[in-house]
Parts: sequence; C-alpha cells; structure tokens
Amino acid sequence: MVRRLGPPRSRWLGALLARALETRGAGFGLVVVAVVLLVALGADVIAPYDPNRPQDAGVLAAPRPAHLLGTDQLGRDVLSRIIYGTRTSVQAGVVSVGFALLAGVLLGMLAGYHGGWLDDVLMLLIDALWSFPTLVLALAIAASLGPGLTNAMLAIGIVFTPVFARLVRGQTLSVRERDFVAAARALGATPGRIMLLHVWPNVIAPIVVQASLLVASAIVVEAALSFLGLGIEPPASSWGSMLKAGYQYMQQAPWLSFAPGAAIFVTVLAFNLLGDGLRRGLDPRLWQRGES
Repeated sequence: MVRRLGPPRSRWLGALLARALETRGAGFGLVVVAVVLLVALGADVIAPYDPNRPQDAGVLAAPRPAHLLGTDQLGRDVLSRIIYGTRTSVQAGVVSVGFALLAGVLLGMLAGYHGGWLDDVLMLLIDALWSFPTLVLALAIAASLGPGLTNAMLAIGIVFTPVFARLVRGQTLSVRERDFVAAARALGATPGRIMLLHVWPNVIAPIVVQASLLVASAIVVEAALSFLGLGIEPPASSWGSMLKAGYQYMQQAPWLSFAPGAAIFVTVLAFNLLGDGLRRGLDPRLWQRGES
C-alpha cells in the first residue's frame, strides 16, 4: 500500500494556509502584506494628494485632519508620499528578488546537477560574491551603475543571487541521487528535462520561503540606497529618501522621520512573519505527521 505524503490537491492550498497561520504572527504578516500590496497597486486612487505638489497648509505643517501625517519641508503631503513610496518599496523588493531567484536557481541547479568543474567554477564565483557584506556590495554596484531605481534593483538582485544559488545547489545535490531521477535518466531524459520536471518541483518549497524573507531584506537595502542618494531619484518618493530628508528636521517635524520609519518597520516585520509561516506550512515533516 502506497503511503500518501501530503493532502489531496484539492485541499493542499487550504491545508498550507492553515498550517502557516498556526505560526505566531503569521496571520498579522499575511494581512499587512496584503494591505501593502493593495496600497502599492492602488496608490493613484488611495493617495489623497499629488505626492509631488506643495499643499496650501505650508511647509512642515503638523498632522491635522486635512493632512494626517503633516507636510514635509517642501509642503508636500507626507501620507501621499508614504503611499507612493509603498509602490517603490514593493517594486524594488519583488523585482530584485525575482531577478536573484531566476539567476540563483539557474546557477545553483546547473552546479548541483552537473557537478565537476562546472560546479567548482560556479561556486567559486558565488562564494566570491557571498564573501562581501550585503550592503557594502550593493553600495559598490549601485555607485558604479549610478543612481536610479532600476540600477538599485539590479544591484540588490546581484547581491541576493548567491543566497538562492547556494540553497538550490544543496537541494539539487540531494534530489539528483533519488530513484525517480535515476529512472528518468535511464529512460533517456535529457538533463534539461530532468532539472525542469523532476528536480525543480522538489526544491521549490524552500525557495518560496527564502524569497518571502529576502523581499523584506530587499526593502531595507533599497531604503538604505535611497537614503544614501543611490536609489530612486527626486522628486519620486521612497521611504529611504524620506528618511534622509526627515532626519534633518527631527526637532521641528519628527513626523517626517517617524512615518517612513514606521512603514519600513511594519512592512519588513510582516514579510518576516509571513516567511516564518510559509516555512511551517511547507515543512514536509508536518505534512507526513498530519497524514500519519
């Protein structure tokens, strides 16, 4: 009798969500991430004012009903700029991690499946990138490419590529020795087909978890690059650039720093909590225990 290692496909997503939400804080993370994504997608509709236009309230106006988070040093509505900055942060996190995922999965799977000299060369390059501190390497790449959101996302993607490459390589080294891969190889399947149809489905779970955690890290790195003038260019809004402008007015207008700082903190915390929940939900040991 064949033992089932997981629930039927019709119940898989529901069971995954239920197990993920058993993790403390995962529900909060899921709700906040959903709200952040909605705000990023609907910024044009949600924002009460043009984020780049000075308002009648004047410069450094304190929070009031018309401007819930006050205005900045140029008289622009802070809440509107926070909302548009959400779009920038989400875009930076998703695009840069997506680039790192594609490059890392390709490099890691090639190195892990083929081994030999190809594995040695690729891992040497990956380890060389891995040896640099994340922010220092991102700063170096962004500085060489020049300011701009696209260059910042490319720099973050390059920095995070070794994370996926090493993770996928380790998973591939384990999967390639299993019987179903050997059977596919004996039947004449090409290496590309084996990696796509047999190796990839068995390494996707830890990749999803890692991607959710790295989106949070990418948001922090993008904010740091924007704070240092290497991210998005003015007058476009970014949480990091807002922090840079706000720290100069800490005594007169503390809300300029508090608002983007709180947005970064809550968003990063939510993605980390959601990642912890996904780790629990995709843990194969819990699936086996639940079906035993």
